[in-house]
Amino acid sequence: MSSDSYPRIARALTDIVDPKNVIVALCLFVGARYGWPGFGWGLVAITFCAGIPIAYIVIREGEGRWANRHLTDRSRRMAVIPVILASVLTCLTTMYVGGAPTPMLSMVAAMLVTLAAIWPVTRWWKISVHTAVLAGALAMLGLLYGPWWLLSTLLVPLVAWSRARLQDHTPWQTVAGAALGALVAAPVFALGL
Repeated sequence: MSSDSYPRIARALTDIVDPKNVIVALCLFVGARYGWPGFGWGLVAITFCAGIPIAYIVIREGEGRWANRHLTDRSRRMAVIPVILASVLTCLTTMYVGGAPTPMLSMVAAMLVTLAAIWPVTRWWKISVHTAVLAGALAMLGLLYGPWWLLSTLLVPLVAWSRARLQDHTPWQTVAGAALGALVAAPVFALGL
């Protein structure tokens, strides 16, 4: 494999393991644990935690305000994170009022707390949201489905490499993102198990 193919591989990894894709998969996997009602709640979570945020980003991008959906500019992240926080908080409230299973509430709460932790860091440093979301999601799935899921954490260094290879983050920003995601999401999610 030539070094010319590395940027294409890095871009493919970045796009496939985009935070919205990870959130969709997480919501479906956690929802599947609770049958059809869980699947329905998973769709609610997908709508508020992935669908509305990405729609907002795409609409803003269409207005020519943002260069891409990965929000590589820190100042743009500062503008979008409050919108995402509001959407995720609305999801958590809707699911609580609707009687969603406790682990699904904990999943959304973990997303909310992780994003709330990322926001102030982003003011001064461009921590990797890709690695934070991926590490947090895999930690939650490991807690829910057992230790074999922890083998999937091998994806985290690959995504970290892709973000650094594309020069969207430094290696330390990807490591910090992964650490923050796992260390914040796992305990919040564990409260609901």
